[in-house]
Amino acid sequence: MITKSFLKSRPVCKTTFSVPTEAVNGKKVGLVGEFNNWNTDAPIAMTKKKTGVYSATVELPVGKNVEFRYVVDGKEWMNDEAADAYVANPYSCDNCVVNTEK
Repeated sequence: MITKSFLKSRPVCKTTFSVPTEAVNGKKVGLVGEFNNWNTDAPIAMTKKKTGVYSATVELPVGKNVEFRYVVDGKEWMNDEAADAYVANPYSCDNCVVNTEK
């Protein structure tokens, strides 16, 4: 699930990415994408919440399509079923897209 909150004070979309724990076959979930140069060595850590989801919040620029994916235990790639769109990548699968237009 993806939730978006647009800040009034600056052109930023506070975007929260959430993955249900039952959808994850591993112990650690990281968020990677254009916002961190797809750096799998330093993914954005997703915190396991009491509500049963892994979650992370990222500030993204308003008015962009931003590609991302989840990486589980540093090796297994996952997509978000709630992504705004999907685009093919050079690895014969799709990247998720979140749109930050108001």
